[in-house]
Amino acid sequence: MRQAEFGTEGAQIRWTEAEGRGPARVYVHGLGSASSVYHAHIAADATLAGRRSLFVDLPGHGISDRPAAFGYGLEEHADALAAVLDAAGAAGAEVIGHSMGGAVAIVLATRRPDLASRLVLAEANLDPNPPRTAGSSGIASYTERDFVRGGGFTETLERVGHIWRATMRLADPTALHRSAAGLIRGTDPTMRRQLMDLTIPRTYLMGELSGALQGCAELAASGVDVVTVAGAGHNIMFDNPAAFVAAIAGQPAPTS
Repeated sequence: MRQAEFGTEGAQIRWTEAEGRGPARVYVHGLGSASSVYHAHIAADATLAGRRSLFVDLPGHGISDRPAAFGYGLEEHADALAAVLDAAGAAGAEVIGHSMGGAVAIVLATRRPDLASRLVLAEANLDPNPPRTAGSSGIASYTERDFVRGGGFTETLERVGHIWRATMRLADPTALHRSAAGLIRGTDPTMRRQLMDLTIPRTYLMGELSGALQGCAELAASGVDVVTVAGAGHNIMFDNPAAFVAAIAGQPAPTS
């Protein structure tokens, strides 16, 4: 396990690492998740094995610290992720981000273009104020006080599925709420606009079961490689790991 300081309170963001050759692949989890849980099996696939791989837990999640005064907005998460890549000597990394982690990856690539050479985004959040769901919009519908101390965290754990619950229960409730609020607030310009303005290779994965991707044609026109993953919902790495591996490797998705 390795760590780097972030924020103003001496807190540490932590990651685990697999040694290997070539530019690092950096895996970033979604809201209420943890990177090794969601991505270690992907990086270990024979197609991807042999590359240096970092599994980063964002502030307030997994094994990273959860400072009380930290804001947990997308820009702050991105700056914490930048501290990891700086400490690890991993400039020019391929950043693989799921959901909120994908939004963080976009902001990182915009703020620190030296650190990201390619993005692979699995259903990354692109727009502020998404429709109400059990996820970020549901969490952010509570006040921070009600979520942390008024039963909102417990109610949310009861609503989400068993896969998400397994890691969400390990996240700090305050960090979870502030991260969700940050996703709802988004960025200026939006994550979508930032993604379209980037010039590095960008792949956006959308699960077939999640429905159509809004603004797909516009993303594609800006150079984003939009891929629909057969038989997958939001958790593409679990629903169709072979297709997820192929996208990271830059290969066509397997047909069977």
